[in-house]
Amino acid sequence: MKILITGTAGFIGSALAEKLIARGDKVVGLDSINDYYDINVKYGRLQRSGIIESLEDGESIKYNSLLTSSKNPNLKFIKLNLEDKENLMKLFKEEKFDAVCNLAAQAGVRYSLINPDAYIQSNIVGFINILEACRHNGVNNLSYASSSSVYGLNEKLPFSTEDSVDHPISLYAASKKSNELMAHTYSHLYGISTTGLRFFTVYGPWGRPDMALFLFVKAGLEGKAIDVFNNGEMLRDFTYIDDIVEGVIRVIDNPAKKDNSWSGKDGKVSTSSAPYKIYNIGNNNPVKLMDFIEAIEKRLGKKIEKNMMPIQAGDVPATYADVTDLVEDLDYKPATPIQEGVDKFIDWYLEFFEK
Repeated sequence: MKILITGTAGFIGSALAEKLIARGDKVVGLDSINDYYDINVKYGRLQRSGIIESLEDGESIKYNSLLTSSKNPNLKFIKLNLEDKENLMKLFKEEKFDAVCNLAAQAGVRYSLINPDAYIQSNIVGFINILEACRHNGVNNLSYASSSSVYGLNEKLPFSTEDSVDHPISLYAASKKSNELMAHTYSHLYGISTTGLRFFTVYGPWGRPDMALFLFVKAGLEGKAIDVFNNGEMLRDFTYIDDIVEGVIRVIDNPAKKDNSWSGKDGKVSTSSAPYKIYNIGNNNPVKLMDFIEAIEKRLGKKIEKNMMPIQAGDVPATYADVTDLVEDLDYKPATPIQEGVDKFIDWYLEFFEK
């Protein structure tokens, strides 16, 4: 297959591209390489894949220029904004993709309180451009990143894809719910198979510097205190990066199909009479925030000073994924233990920042 992965300088996108290339697929990666977080981490991911030779080379990547990996000719990369509809359409027309996995987005719950416009441009305008590009270029297999944040004010645990998600508490969450609605429309009108993936707190090597694990490890190594929100009374369904990637690949290989039993009177929320599907991808095993910090302390061999804080605007106190459909449809369930995943992240962190 020839697959477009947007967000390939990002955490999940870079790991997904690596796995697909390893199994023999052709991949074109796309990323705007914005400076939302430490750009050297993004350049490091591109260096690992052979798109650039050194971190310094990242600064010279030209916009809208297709580069080929020095490590694998089946991997190409283009620096491009999803909002740039003209050049996005040109890329689709020239490359003729079999499938698209849209992982590019403005991420972060808290940043959406500061810069809401970034979420509208990247997550709404960018996503409609992806849908239009698929529609006009015969791409009938689209998977895309949604988020566990869409569950918002829901209190029933575990979170099920059959639950209503009409009460988001951040613009980020609202933008992801909007993606699901937009995708369904295109599935219904144009027969495009679309699958939304609600990721639950992804962590692991090459992770995002704005995420808790990154911040906690950095602070622990520097002997600084960490802010622990909601006084530590948080539950998160931490999901290791390799588990996320395996789930995404199974979705790419099994595009959404019409649910012939679906009815507009009492149909399931996660399926449709159109080729449309929503999955949770989570560990199905929520971890207490204080236990997560303890796993970090165990690997570092030291205690971390903690500032106990109230919950932040836009945060939810608990996430917990019901992965029943993932198991039933794709015979897959994430299972990496938290200590194993934390250890692997810290091993990577120490190596990367030492270099």
